Amino acid sequence: MTALSLAARARLRLVALLGPATLVIVGFFLVPMAIMALYSLLEPGLYGGVEWSFYPDNFGRILGWADGSNEEFDIVYLEILLRSFKLAAITVVLTLAVCYPAAFWVARQPERRRNFFLFLITLPFFTSLIVRLYAWVLILRPTGFLNLALQALGLADRPLNLIYSETAVLIGMTYIFIPFMFMPIYASVEKLDRKLLEASADLGASRWQSFWRIVFPLTLPGIAAGSIIVFIPSLGNFIVPSLLGGARVVMIGNLVEQQFLAARNWPFGAALAMLIMAAMLVFLLLYVRWQSRSQSREGVA
Repeated sequence: MTALSLAARARLRLVALLGPATLVIVGFFLVPMAIMALYSLLEPGLYGGVEWSFYPDNFGRILGWADGSNEEFDIVYLEILLRSFKLAAITVVLTLAVCYPAAFWVARQPERRRNFFLFLITLPFFTSLIVRLYAWVLILRPTGFLNLALQALGLADRPLNLIYSETAVLIGMTYIFIPFMFMPIYASVEKLDRKLLEASADLGASRWQSFWRIVFPLTLPGIAAGSIIVFIPSLGNFIVPSLLGGARVVMIGNLVEQQFLAARNWPFGAALAMLIMAAMLVFLLLYVRWQSRSQSREGVA
């Protein structure tokens, strides 16, 4: 058997292995994305749908170059976009504040208890998201458990306005995305070599110095991965703002939903969706570039 035939068989085997997955990705991701990108540049139909003519003013309504006759620039869309970025960034910070110390505590437990706590972290996935969010509605409403507990303890004279606010949205998104932040951080913490901390202490470093010079740099990949995993779905989330934010807190995901289902302005909804995708792509590219630079520095070291 010649080397050429061996190489041909290897290529055929590779095509057979990757072909089905490639077809699924192309058919269920790339083709819908291409349709969405095409619709974002078409004119909205009078009664829904699209008119097949080039129409860049869908983006102009958001970014400021609308022609002023058919479409007008409205600052409210930028405000919603910036609010979405703000809430997504705060969600990342809150989940990180909860998960970073928790990951260290779980990693120090005996193996049986550690596996039990990891099971508890993943337990919410066995329950419907809608059910969990409605539970938070019952907790945060004026007659809910939290307000009743605060009034019973004398910490509040009257019910606090928690539901249908940015606070409620942040509580809901933090609760939902805690597992997504915890797992990457825990993976980094578990691989942490304790001997490095012992050597640092022997050399006279304080706990604070050991943390910033050893622990934090070694766990930074897990922090970065968890932040990306939390930030991207938080930015486009529409279920949590719909149930916990109501009409007072509108995020970009809610706006996309309204344009497709209520307003029937598919091109404008597609333009909004493409802006979300562009923002996510930028963050992913920044993360990949940072990761490649970190790996190259480790290789040189």
